[in-house]
Amino acid sequence: MTFLPFYCFNSSVVEVKKTWEKALKHCRKTHAKLISLLSETEHWLAQKAIQRVQITERVWFGLRYLSDRWLWVDKHPLVYQAWPRGGDQDHQCPAWKRCGALTKGGLWENRDCQERLHFICM
Repeated sequence: MTFLPFYCFNSSVVEVKKTWEKALKHCRKTHAKLISLLSETEHWLAQKAIQRVQITERVWFGLRYLSDRWLWVDKHPLVYQAWPRGGDQDHQCPAWKRCGALTKGGLWENRDCQERLHFICM
């Protein structure tokens, strides 16, 4: 008998624009959470999901800057990262943009939490 690995990734792109906090609450109401992208595979799957629908150029995901560091809402450690290389490095010490967004191009951005974006629940 041969066992093959598989990857189960159950997410939903919500096509309603909300602030980061309201997106978090929306996901929790549906017994889900804002998605955490803990690996390159999860990142790739999320990116593919947002390219298939007509949504904002970027979407909220479960990353927030609190207490001088970026944290996942589900309390996983921030190991895997996909910030842009070079250029704008304001994610290292964000003044106002303290919520994480995933672009359709696959990069992470820190954005103003009051922006209204679509989002991904998992």
